[in-house]
Amino acid sequence: MYNTKRKLAIHAGEFQIDSINSVEDTKGNNGEKGSLAITNLRLVWICHRNSRLNLSIGYNAVLSINIRTANSRLRGNTQALYVMTKYNNSRFEFVFTNLVRQSPRLFTTVQTVYRAYDTSRLYRDLKLRGAIIKNKSLIMLPNEQLYNKVGGVWNLSSDQGNLGTFFISNVRVVWHANQAENFNVSIPYLQMAAVRVRDSKFGPALVIECQQRCGGYILGFRVDPAEQLSAVFQEIQSLHRVFATTPVFGVDFTIEEKSAPLEQLTVSRTTDDVEIDEQATGTDAHASYLAEGHTKREDREIVLAPELGLAMEKLPEGYTVKSLWQVV
Repeated sequence: MYNTKRKLAIHAGEFQIDSINSVEDTKGNNGEKGSLAITNLRLVWICHRNSRLNLSIGYNAVLSINIRTANSRLRGNTQALYVMTKYNNSRFEFVFTNLVRQSPRLFTTVQTVYRAYDTSRLYRDLKLRGAIIKNKSLIMLPNEQLYNKVGGVWNLSSDQGNLGTFFISNVRVVWHANQAENFNVSIPYLQMAAVRVRDSKFGPALVIECQQRCGGYILGFRVDPAEQLSAVFQEIQSLHRVFATTPVFGVDFTIEEKSAPLEQLTVSRTTDDVEIDEQATGTDAHASYLAEGHTKREDREIVLAPELGLAMEKLPEGYTVKSLWQVV
């Protein structure tokens, strides 16, 4: 949250699907009206009054999306969109309220786009031993184009190696063992950190290094005959470069009405003159969205709170009873 304009801008392969002009960030900025842009990769909320108040929520961090009742300062008790996320072992909850009455657009669009994202993970996630091969043929994804099928490819993950087949498409490289179709791996170009040819105990091998975010796997393959190795390497390397320039993320959608581009949300906003609370600027903005109820493992130590004259759970480091009352 609270990103720079560069981070809010549309990236390669990202498209805006819809834009809703009157949406409240009910949990973190209750009472603040803003615009919610829905892209194929994330949700972007920007406050109308102060564009420095904003959120960028990638669908990859989303755990669940639900509709429940929330207390909005602008609409009172009303139906709102609850987005539960996980990032760096912490859970964050975001609540968005549509300020336009009798409009289900916020609920239907976000849920539909996230469902499209969630069901197209093979475009973006490395998959081991998946149901991706049938009758020794690759089960194609929508809009996937198969460029080459290469036999005689050995997977060097074991001492003796396993003979199999390569499928090279516009979004991924797939290998499967000839004797066991369920022994396979699907490697999207998005998860490839580097593609190289290296010497191994089996001779020259094609090595695919994966990103740390998907496990940092290093996968080695020997291609027979040896003269075919160079051609396969150049083809995969070339397709990897093309994908980096024009990525395909697999989120398919249909736009019924043309929405304003996201750039209008990030550039045209003006910041009003406001009084800045110096104490508030020192707090962690993420704290407003923490879903502690989902991460709390045990009760804290019981201590006496002299200000209240009551026993209570010990507050987290950096918090005081006075500061909590000031939030209210």
